[in-house]
Amino acid sequence: MSIAYWCILVAAALPYAWIVIAKRGGPRYNNRDPRQWLAKQDSPLVQRANAAHQNAFEAFPPFAAGVLMAQLAGVEPRFVAALAVAFIVFRVAHGLFYLGGQHWARSLAWALGFACVMTLFVQAALRVALPA
Repeated sequence: MSIAYWCILVAAALPYAWIVIAKRGGPRYNNRDPRQWLAKQDSPLVQRANAAHQNAFEAFPPFAAGVLMAQLAGVEPRFVAALAVAFIVFRVAHGLFYLGGQHWARSLAWALGFACVMTLFVQAALRVALPA
């Protein structure tokens, strides 16, 4: 499996890391009704971890599509891998900044991760539009 594929695997697992933190951050987690339990939590850590969880799910599909499109289009594999690794680094930082309540750093990490995804899409489109 290529480095970029491993990054897709990590990105798919990342939301679950944040929700584990949310569930362990509040009192008496109720697995019978987890959404209602989360809605009742007033802990900032629980709320931020849940938000990081949801945001990680939102970021996953475009990232996976971008990696696969770039690879299928024949974008240089090392470039795809570098962008994929950078995305994972930025997304982990995003989640950690979310947990820490550091909104400016979180937004910067989000923007840099988003830039990685957009670069994957653009490179795939350029490669298909202008074959070598």
